[in-house]
Amino acid sequence: MKTLQAKMHNSVSWAVFTGLAALCVFQGVPVRSGDATFPKAMDNVTVRQGESATLRCTIDNRVTRVAWLNRSTILYAGNDKWCLDPRVVLLSNTQTQYSIEIQNVDVYDEGPYTCSVQTDNHPKTSRVHLIVQVSPKIVEISSDISINEGNNISLTCIATGRPEPTVTWRHISPKAVGFVSEDEYLEIQGITREQSGDYECSASNDVAAPVVRRVKVTVNYPPYISEAKGTGVPVGQKGTLQCEASAVPSAEFQWYKDDKRLTEGKKGVKVENRPFLSKLIFFNVSEHDYGNYTCVASNKLGHTNASIMLFGPGAVSEVNNSTSRRAGCIWLLPLLVLHLLLKF
Repeated sequence: MKTLQAKMHNSVSWAVFTGLAALCVFQGVPVRSGDATFPKAMDNVTVRQGESATLRCTIDNRVTRVAWLNRSTILYAGNDKWCLDPRVVLLSNTQTQYSIEIQNVDVYDEGPYTCSVQTDNHPKTSRVHLIVQVSPKIVEISSDISINEGNNISLTCIATGRPEPTVTWRHISPKAVGFVSEDEYLEIQGITREQSGDYECSASNDVAAPVVRRVKVTVNYPPYISEAKGTGVPVGQKGTLQCEASAVPSAEFQWYKDDKRLTEGKKGVKVENRPFLSKLIFFNVSEHDYGNYTCVASNKLGHTNASIMLFGPGAVSEVNNSTSRRAGCIWLLPLLVLHLLLKF
């Protein structure tokens, strides 16, 4: 009976001791620790979120009692588990080492841990700080946006992690990949059509591979006709007038002759429209078809037009003869200069 009472007394005394030791440590009261006969535990343990952390405490054969504490909570006292967390397990309790493991570590496990030891009735403590690293994660990012040229935009990319991740923005375009800024917020004043495309947000903290997300920015602008050239076609042959226009949204095309709109149903004429190209096709050119045509490209932001000439063989010959005459004049010019020099 006395032996049982003695054991109970010792357990209560040890619980009181460990509690007081923790109180002393974390309330700033000095505690005797770390003398030459008791090596200190490791100062820091760094693990990634989800991994296991091993906390080791080196002891010797003079130690009579040991315990691990997290702040003021006793985790283990000797072989006895005092906490209810199933992730905390005892790895070893030998004459040389006393260690525990915390499995599936999370951010709330971060903080100080204390190995409390009693030897020769003198309490000693050794502390270790658990650092939990967390991979970067983008928790908020702007949606794809469509905006008119000249307006301002603001893109947001919020990321979390430990250490705090670095956030960078890059412009991904067909021409080049360009660095834009190193900030969670990207501001573009007076955006231009060249600044359209994908914007890539990257969050990195060296714990894991960077996390990358993209935002698509569409810049709307009115049409402009990039190519509209006349063509010469003999009577009875097939001829095509072509009109190219760049625009966002894509342009809608219309064809006119003498202020009269040409429709798909016109005999012998067909209109083929694509997002950036329109063709006016004549299957059997007649004298009546020759003349000036107008291509009109429009979208919700505006419209533009260009004149295109369909001409016959006579006009082609006239153009060629005019070109030949100009070439002939250029060839005669050196002879005229030489003649004048010899004359004087």
